[in-house]
Amino acid sequence: MDDRPNEHQPSRALLKLSGESMSGEGRTGIDADCLTQTARELSAARERCPAGLAVVTGGGNILRGATLASQGVVDRASADHMGMLGTIMNAVALRDRLDRLGVPSAVLSAVGVRGIAEEYTRRRGLELLDEGRILILAAGVGSPFFTTDSGAALRAAELKCGRLLKATKVDGVYSADPKKDPAAQRFDTITFKDAIERRLKVMDLGAIAMCEEHGVELVVFDFLTEGNIAKVVGGDPIGTRVVPG
Repeated sequence: MDDRPNEHQPSRALLKLSGESMSGEGRTGIDADCLTQTARELSAARERCPAGLAVVTGGGNILRGATLASQGVVDRASADHMGMLGTIMNAVALRDRLDRLGVPSAVLSAVGVRGIAEEYTRRRGLELLDEGRILILAAGVGSPFFTTDSGAALRAAELKCGRLLKATKVDGVYSADPKKDPAAQRFDTITFKDAIERRLKVMDLGAIAMCEEHGVELVVFDFLTEGNIAKVVGGDPIGTRVVPG
């Protein structure tokens, strides 16, 4: 499969999904209806992006490691390892639901879970994408102290993804929190430099720097609206584009 885009074909994409895509907004665990809806949207998205689609799963619906660490329950490294296990659970559940829909997919994990998922290598990831499978990436980068944002940016660069699509609960990037400031300005497009200088909550600085360095366009969009995942993967102009410049 040729991953080079043309005017009719959007570039290969990496979609970063939060745990709420499996549980529903503000809830925990895995909800069957939410899981099915997410899988259906990914199926539609795959059809619109023949260059290849990778998905990074969050784990906040299973366990929020940062919360445990801040409460002193466990140290930060242990909390991060526990969070990685949550992302693996979500990835396996998503693969199962895609299987039921007849959508080819595979899970690669950054930590070894023999018998459950293959261990991630860049070569294997590229092979699976070239086969046309939805590639589900679990366990972040396999090491503590790295955010899921940084992990998604790294995988996007490694897997030749021209776009990193960040699914959020807001419809783009704003000059301030739109829930607190009714005068907040929404951006259609903004540069990485401007996002950093304005201290906008787009992604962590390490992730932004990696996207900019490797020419990965970032799109922040609202995944709660039905159909938006397929639209953004297919290159429709929704959300906010964060670009080099």
